[in-house]
Amino acid sequence: MLLENKVVVVTGGSRGIGRAIALASAREGADVAINYWGDNDKSYGKESAVESIVAEIEALGRRAIAVEGNVALHETGIELVRRTVQAFGRVDVLSSNAGICPFHAFLDMPPSVYETTVAVNLNGAFYVTQAVANQMKAQGTGGAIVATSSISALVGGGMQTHYTPTKAGVHSLMQSCAIALGPYGIRCNSVMPGTIATDLNADDLANPDKRAYMEKRIPLGRLGAPDDVAQCVVFLASERARYVTGASLLVDGGLFVNLQ
Repeated sequence: MLLENKVVVVTGGSRGIGRAIALASAREGADVAINYWGDNDKSYGKESAVESIVAEIEALGRRAIAVEGNVALHETGIELVRRTVQAFGRVDVLSSNAGICPFHAFLDMPPSVYETTVAVNLNGAFYVTQAVANQMKAQGTGGAIVATSSISALVGGGMQTHYTPTKAGVHSLMQSCAIALGPYGIRCNSVMPGTIATDLNADDLANPDKRAYMEKRIPLGRLGAPDDVAQCVVFLASERARYVTGASLLVDGGLFVNLQ
């Protein structure tokens, strides 16, 4: 029980990697506050995505709340922390995971696409981290912040010229926050997922030729699963990583080293 009796906040926690992080945290003994944005209409069976994840966590014997809000807005981070403390009394761990990646060509990219991607991925990580860090400082017992960056922080993407800089920014944000927040016992790290199979890329991966091409480039021979990332987040959030801060962990099956 690596996170026993801890309170974990997960942004973008109703789907994909965030959902796996929320569940993995609960399995390791944590109560979980799940931030989501507009997922109510994306059905998982008879329940919405966020209703489903709350029910799954409660079935594990842990408590969960769902807090809707766009992390691109400064006030969302403040409200998320307020609601979490109201429900559970404290915040011990932040998984800053919310992000978007609308593929688009560079030369004709509308400003709105670029600005929205930066607002959600980078501004959102900054605002939520700031709000949580202030709460952790006030508590005086330290904490752990793990942000979801990407292998794209280290490599280019012709259809991701708006996305890759945001993930490099998240990586850099955690390095700087490790310095700024270390004196308060707050550790800040990031994970860098490679190609992870989620519902967001399911249509793309349904093409057998494309899936085979992707798998061939990965030394471990398979695409990642959301729980592959979640287990690394749990480790970095736990006391087993108590002397790890300012680090970034590639979770990519070896893809990055194979691209060099």
